[in-house]
Amino acid sequence: MAAWVLSECGARPIPTFFPKPRTGVSNSFFSNTNSDSIGVTLFNTTKSITISSSFSRICKDKNWGLKVSAPVTIPFLDEDEREIATEFDPSAPPPFTLADIRASIPKHCWVKDPWRSMSYVLRDVAVVFGLAAVAAYFNNIVVWPLYWIAQSTMFWALFVLGHDCGHGSFSNNAKLNSVVGHLLHSSILVPYHGWRISHRTHHQNHGHVENDESWHPLSEKIYRSLEDATRKLRFTLPFPMLAYPFYLWNRSPGKKGSHFDPNSDLFLPNEKKDIITSTVCWTAMAALLVGLSFTMGPLQVLKLYGIPYWGFVMWLDLVTYLHHHGHEDKLPWYRGKEWSYLRGGLTTLDRDYGWINNIHHDIGTHVIHHLFPQIPHYNLIDATEAAKPVFGKYYREPKKSWPIPFHLLGVLVSSLKKDHYVSDEGEIVYYQTDTKISGN
Repeated sequence: MAAWVLSECGARPIPTFFPKPRTGVSNSFFSNTNSDSIGVTLFNTTKSITISSSFSRICKDKNWGLKVSAPVTIPFLDEDEREIATEFDPSAPPPFTLADIRASIPKHCWVKDPWRSMSYVLRDVAVVFGLAAVAAYFNNIVVWPLYWIAQSTMFWALFVLGHDCGHGSFSNNAKLNSVVGHLLHSSILVPYHGWRISHRTHHQNHGHVENDESWHPLSEKIYRSLEDATRKLRFTLPFPMLAYPFYLWNRSPGKKGSHFDPNSDLFLPNEKKDIITSTVCWTAMAALLVGLSFTMGPLQVLKLYGIPYWGFVMWLDLVTYLHHHGHEDKLPWYRGKEWSYLRGGLTTLDRDYGWINNIHHDIGTHVIHHLFPQIPHYNLIDATEAAKPVFGKYYREPKKSWPIPFHLLGVLVSSLKKDHYVSDEGEIVYYQTDTKISGN
């Protein structure tokens, strides 16, 4: 193999005592570079191209060992190596800021139209009462199952509108938001302010292992401390999809407090009145249902309200779970200095629900909502489309759904089999699998 140095004095062979090429660039290469003379060494090989520098001031100087730097080898990467080198790391700090995303969103997306928001409320309430009237009128075994599916979905739609009230994206009028939010959420047995405040905690700490509030992962220590039956139920359908009412009363494992208790550590001292107000409204709705049971009969209340309520709970748990779990690539959770509002928000997921998208007010457009909950639901799609070029690979395009999103049931089952706990240590962690639960 021959090696040559090209310089202004012509081509000279490198003496045999010249050191063999080293892979990589040494510090001395950059610190000693001199612009007086630059040489290039070309090796006749298919594996590498070697570049060297000659620092001699005159070509007549024969002291090659001192005047020529060690060559630097730049290896060619095969296809597999290139894929590894360019593999996207979802836990890496993004090359953009929250301000960059905000600047990409058109101004109209931030506008809150209370009349438009109220039109959705009137539409949904009319559908709810219409469905109940039709089911009560026909009162047969064919109609009731169809009614339960449709009405549970509408209860979920009412929740989403109350959810907008809680974020202040319903309107700029705080009193209107509170009144509408209480009416909508109390009607489906949700304590409005209790939920609103804990949901605010969820948004402020999304993606944080310990501080997140909704469907956050259990650390291995807490997970192992649970009874075997509790662990099994937590990841065995349908039980995880019935968790929401129990969460309202007692939160998640490792956390204390109740959404109904004004003294819970969920709330600040100046929020006690809000919690009492919401608890009173919730109690009034529960009392109304008891009264209707005496008037209409408990079976009729069960059919008209009870079963749709539990269907709504399943919708709520399904949607909120899948916005933070079940992607084909593992997504990070953070602790300590690695966590930031932006990085945590970028681990949320958009989902496509087919025909249900419009019914439940595009809540599946979730990433932008998590970063900017002030955006009204009817502007989320426009905002997301505008922000996609900024997100780049940090945005995970949702799989397109059939009219009914049956494919998400498979995603849910798969996630429950493998996403069980995270390590007690480390500032960037991923879900690990308990083989006793997964069966693998």
